Amino acid sequence: MLDTAALLHDTVEDTDTTMEELEQVFGSRITCIVNELTDDKSLQKHERKQLQIQNAKSLSHDAILVRLADKIYNLRDLNRVTPAGWSEERVQEYFQWSSKIAKQIMGVNDKLDAIVKDLLSKRKCDI
Repeated sequence: MLDTAALLHDTVEDTDTTMEELEQVFGSRITCIVNELTDDKSLQKHERKQLQIQNAKSLSHDAILVRLADKIYNLRDLNRVTPAGWSEERVQEYFQWSSKIAKQIMGVNDKLDAIVKDLLSKRKCDI
């Protein structure tokens, strides 16, 4: 179930798929996790990022696991290659923002916590 939620966590944000469609195909539990992790795209990017930090502690256990896994994937990817159009400063800002989220959700899974801490410490981010 978590693997499916992880694969789908950005679907509503990045496609025309609705929560109703997800529920019809994948059921309510997966849809609930996706819903917890879906940003309101009507808000400005800065506001969405702030809300992710503010709302991190209120995520369910399953949503926290997906969020940690997503952060690990994104941070590893940024360490491998800088996306086109991104400066080193933007990459570092992403790491700093990720550390603020991680601080809110650490303590649910020791193995994922250790990976996140390692990735952030290599970029000298407080955790």
